[in-house]
Amino acid sequence: MHVHVLGACGTLMGSIALLAKAMGHQVTGSDEQVYPPMSTQLEEASIPLQSPYSEKSIPSAADLVILGNAGLGRGNEAVEALLRSRKPFCSGAEFLGRHVLQGQWVLAVSGTHGKTTTASMLAFILIEAGLEPGYLIGGVPLGLGPSAQLGGGTFFVIEADEYDTSYFDRRAKFQHYAPQTLIINNLEFDHADIYPDLASIQKQFHQLVRLVPDQGLIIRPSLDQAIDEVLGMGCWSPCLNFALDEDPGQTDLKAHLLRSDASRFEVFDSNRTYGEVQWQLTGRHNAKNALAAIAAARHAGVPIPVATDALSNFQGVKRRMELIYEHEHLKVYDDFAHHPTAIKTTLSGLRAKVGREPIIAVVELGSYTMRHGEHASTLGSSVAEADQVIWFIPRDVHFDTESLSLAPHSVIIRSADTLMDLIDRERNQESPVTHLLLMSNYRLDGFRELVTERYG
Repeated sequence: MHVHVLGACGTLMGSIALLAKAMGHQVTGSDEQVYPPMSTQLEEASIPLQSPYSEKSIPSAADLVILGNAGLGRGNEAVEALLRSRKPFCSGAEFLGRHVLQGQWVLAVSGTHGKTTTASMLAFILIEAGLEPGYLIGGVPLGLGPSAQLGGGTFFVIEADEYDTSYFDRRAKFQHYAPQTLIINNLEFDHADIYPDLASIQKQFHQLVRLVPDQGLIIRPSLDQAIDEVLGMGCWSPCLNFALDEDPGQTDLKAHLLRSDASRFEVFDSNRTYGEVQWQLTGRHNAKNALAAIAAARHAGVPIPVATDALSNFQGVKRRMELIYEHEHLKVYDDFAHHPTAIKTTLSGLRAKVGREPIIAVVELGSYTMRHGEHASTLGSSVAEADQVIWFIPRDVHFDTESLSLAPHSVIIRSADTLMDLIDRERNQESPVTHLLLMSNYRLDGFRELVTERYG
């Protein structure tokens, strides 16, 4: 079958193209722009790409067209050409549900924060245990190869996103996945472009919970009121609670931090201590992510000591506290944090690691929710651990950014060149190492690429 993917350079759609290729289909793709890292993965898989979108984006020989979501609605030239062609089409999530996940033991990782990291941990554990899982992850896991693999076993790990499926299917993507094992890491308001409030997101999660069988498992943190409310709407599956041992509440699986930055911790329950994880990741949030992944792996048959040993070799995920530049007086990290909670936990993890060494936080208001000011009242307190805060403001911000100046030591900038000047200054200082942390779900005006070009 000839499968054509519209939006092929997006993380999800590019991964679907890779999976379709691995299934033996002839695969082609189109996107408005062809850009790495996904374009590189597609090129390596010999998947040709057409750009930009036009009425010629739909190959005449295509048997099925798979549509992404971003920018692919009525009025798009490629979409209009597809509808005129009368060719069969579906969304990416529907293709996954019908053609990839059927008959598989699906382990889905959902929640507002930590999906990519937790799904990467879980896939890594299953691979280390010899289970040959398939996986699709919304990022680039270090040490796993591409962002998606078909696998050779019965298990499939998928990052389960609550964003809507396509212009013609407004259900959350994860409603197509029918998981046997479901992780709900946390639940907060996000995606203000499609959800008016947290309650509307909770309704989508309730529909997801309804798909988990009675012999399945729902894994969730011990104390999360929003998740409690979702499960209170109806739950027909066993639940497992996880937490750090310092957290209150009833817990089935716990972690005890052996280092304050969470780079080493023990895993235990009421009966025994199973082992410890010692890794290069930091932050209490990552210890909790690890507990969720360990619990899900155990549900798939992997003993906890095997999982803890595997995670001690886990390298992390690109753009999740990824060290992208190091100099005698400066370290630069790239992180995907784009929500006040994620910003706060990431900074707390770095502070626990570096002690009193100075931290400069660079926060880009990149997401729709951030640009429209939905989190303006909590952004200031989220950066309390930083010594200096730089707010990177795109042109299309739709609220009064003066409120951000309430955060101490704040500066507002709009150009990557200004950040480059900062790096030049910090590299030449004589004081101890400064840690520059970039936090965004967008590109910071190409700043990462500028760093690579100038300093290698």
